Amino acid sequence: MTFQGNGPLDTSGVSGGGGGGGRGRIALGGGASIVVAIVAILFGVNPGDILGGDSSGGSTAGSGSSNSAIQSQIDSCTIEKANSDTICRIVATKNSLDRVWPTLMPNYTKPETVIFADAVDTGGCGSATSAVGPFYCPGDQTAYFDPTFFTTLADQLGGSDAPLAQEYVVAHEFGHHVQNLQGTMDKAQKLGSRGATSGSVRLELQADCYAGVWAEHADKGPDALLEPLTQQQIGDVITTAKAIGDDTLSGKNDSEGWTHGSAAQRTRWFTTGYRSGDPASCDTFSTNRL
Repeated sequence: MTFQGNGPLDTSGVSGGGGGGGRGRIALGGGASIVVAIVAILFGVNPGDILGGDSSGGSTAGSGSSNSAIQSQIDSCTIEKANSDTICRIVATKNSLDRVWPTLMPNYTKPETVIFADAVDTGGCGSATSAVGPFYCPGDQTAYFDPTFFTTLADQLGGSDAPLAQEYVVAHEFGHHVQNLQGTMDKAQKLGSRGATSGSVRLELQADCYAGVWAEHADKGPDALLEPLTQQQIGDVITTAKAIGDDTLSGKNDSEGWTHGSAAQRTRWFTTGYRSGDPASCDTFSTNRL
C-alpha cells in the first residue's frame, strides 16, 4: 500500500481523453523516442514532426469506447482502489500533489490531467501517441498519461513498477506545471534543448527535484494521503530515475545529445528535493554542478 484512508477521490480536473489522430506513428525505440518527444513538446514542437510523423494520419487513435471506459474508471476511483489500480493511482497522486504544492507555492493553480489510450489531441501541443510517454503541455496546462507507459517503463526500460515509482513519474510532470507557473520554461528555451548544460537538462532535473520535494511532504500532516514512506519505496524511485537517464537510455556517455540528464544526475536531484523538502533547493539554473 501507498495511500492511506478510504473513500472517494477528487476526480475534478481529471478526464479520460484520446481520439487523437496524431500526425503519424511515433515508434518506441528503447526509450529514446520518449525522451525526444517530451522535449519536443516542452519546446513547442509537435513530436510527430521529429519521430517519424507524417500527415497521413497513420497513428492509431484512442477509440471512443476505450476513452469512455477510462472515464468510468476515473469516476469510480477511491483511495482503496489507488493502491491496486494504475488509473486511480494517477488520480490519487494528483490529489496529493494538489494538496502539497499550495503549501509551498502561494500562486499554485491545479493543472488539468488527462488519462488516455493510444493517442490524444492536446489543447496546446498538437497530437501525440502513447509512445511519447507521459508529458505536460504548457499550452493548455495539462498533464497527459497513458497508463500503459508504466508497463513499458518496467518491462522495456528497466524501471520499477512499484507504486511510488509510478507516482514519481506523475509528480515529475506536475513539476513541469510548477515550472510553467514560475516562467522557468521560457528561461530553459533560451539555453537550448540538447547538451549536458542545456535548458532542457536543467528543466528536467529540476522537475525531478520537485518530485522529491513532493515526496518529502506527501506523507506528512493530518491530510497526508501517503502512508509513511520507506527506504525501499525511495529505492524504487531511484531505480526508475536511473533507468530513464540519458546515458542509460542511449548506452553512451556522450553528453552532446542529452535532454534529461544522466542516471546519476536524475538520482541526485530527486534526492536533493526529497532530503530538503524545499523547492528553493531545486535551482538547477544557477549551478554549474548538475
